[in-house]
Amino acid sequence: VIAGRRQLFGLSLENNLKPTVQWLKDLGLDDARVAKVIVGLPQLFGLSLENNLKPKIHTFRDQGFAGSQIVRILATLPYLLSLSAKRIAYRMKNLEARGSLAEKSLAVMSLTDAKF
Repeated sequence: VIAGRRQLFGLSLENNLKPTVQWLKDLGLDDARVAKVIVGLPQLFGLSLENNLKPKIHTFRDQGFAGSQIVRILATLPYLLSLSAKRIAYRMKNLEARGSLAEKSLAVMSLTDAKF
């Protein structure tokens, strides 16, 4: 995973890697799910916890997703963390307006704007 992402070699173990893994664990992901998220989105380590990742989780919570649901969502759809918080919120509101905002329907959030 890391070999294909050379930019990860420049990240600090103490300032990037460990805090991100701990944050995922604090959300409730076990080691196996943390590994799935990292394999699915290795660039996660380069994202700011405070300015990028935490606001995205707040967006999920604001839309009514419980902690256990967020854990499952991240483990199965880690690429959602690559979307901006604004895009996540917009698409969730769009799905809610259609009556289809549910954990199982979130996979469509990866579609291009034209297909969404």
